[in-house]
Amino acid sequence: MFAIILGVFLLLSSPGQQYPFLPGSKHSNQELAPLSFNQNGRFRISIFEDLHFGENAWDTWGPAQDVKSVGVINQVLDSEPDIDFVVLNGDLITGENTFVENSTLYLDQMVAPIVERNLTWSSTYGNHDSSFNLSRNHIFDHEVSQWPLHSRTRSMVSHPNAGVSNYYLPVYPRPDCTATTCLPALILWFFDSRGGHFFQQSTATGPNRTNVSTWITQADWVDENVVTWFQETNSEIQSQSDGKVIPSLAFVHIPINASHTLQEKGINAHKQPGVNEDNPIGGQGLGWCADGRNDGTCAYGEQDVPFMKALASTQGLVAVFSGHDHGDTWCARWDGTIPSETTGRKGNKRGLDLCFGQHTGHGGYGNFIRGGRQVLVTLDGIGSGGKDAELDTWIRLENGNVVGAVTLNNTYGHDVYPVTPDERT
Repeated sequence: MFAIILGVFLLLSSPGQQYPFLPGSKHSNQELAPLSFNQNGRFRISIFEDLHFGENAWDTWGPAQDVKSVGVINQVLDSEPDIDFVVLNGDLITGENTFVENSTLYLDQMVAPIVERNLTWSSTYGNHDSSFNLSRNHIFDHEVSQWPLHSRTRSMVSHPNAGVSNYYLPVYPRPDCTATTCLPALILWFFDSRGGHFFQQSTATGPNRTNVSTWITQADWVDENVVTWFQETNSEIQSQSDGKVIPSLAFVHIPINASHTLQEKGINAHKQPGVNEDNPIGGQGLGWCADGRNDGTCAYGEQDVPFMKALASTQGLVAVFSGHDHGDTWCARWDGTIPSETTGRKGNKRGLDLCFGQHTGHGGYGNFIRGGRQVLVTLDGIGSGGKDAELDTWIRLENGNVVGAVTLNNTYGHDVYPVTPDERT
């Protein structure tokens, strides 16, 4: 029976599987060793987000701030020597300032510190990774073709409205595991919250085609087709686990609006340490109407409600990590209640932790001190992703300091921690 279970799971998660990539995209047939916990049962993730490479290449300050951003990545990785895996959680490039012809150069520049340390990474794409002159498909194609032994970014939903970076990765319990010998101990989910502008699409023709005011805006929430894929795929994965819930973490660039609800209730600087300067948050679907209009007449159309419901009802999902809001760095516990409803739908009795990271790049708005969120997961701590699951997380700053170190466990939200200083560069 166990062999049958493993065989079916192999079809779902084998590193050598030919994933359903988007039409026209390229990928390498070379295989990466699967992700795994180390021999001590630990798995460390370093999250970089809002890098915003490529701003104003025609001025001296643009390339100079990209060099500073590389320095941030180097500093964090030097200060965190036991990293197993890196996540680039959106807005890799400021697409409004770049072109297809040079965007890949910025990608190569930002991942150089990761490659030099022989680490692997996965990306989600953000709202600035799509613009009239920049395609997230183009970024994706370059990632997987140029860096086949380092990029784990995938694209598993081929619907035209899905975006690109929707996929999952299994993490196995030991380094000697393969998809044929072990079941995963952890699943990492990656979602594309889209946003920005459609590549080469304009409401005008002729010389006016490239006017910013004519660019066509892309929806900025996780599409319902992705939600359906997530629920069906997770159900299939969990059905092969012989009754054991496989815990999981999720990464998405634009935060869900449940984070705004938590912010409205109040972020306690001692109990949910972190900077809370972007208030209100810029959540998914901000400025859209329920009927799909984005004309400045609506505040929020609730388009991320299906995604929120799916997250809240997913057994074993422990935490969701977002970026986008450069001035928010806190974690808070969500009870699963949808902002427009009154009843929570938790996948476990404890609720779900929603975390922001730290603005990494010297591009993008704000002069908040740069850094990256770190996550430590242990086999003993994560368990089955139930009410007793716990993980440690902290932010490593570009000056080498650590802030916001917390344990996301049963008592998070009640435990008292040092206040995170609101430092600026």
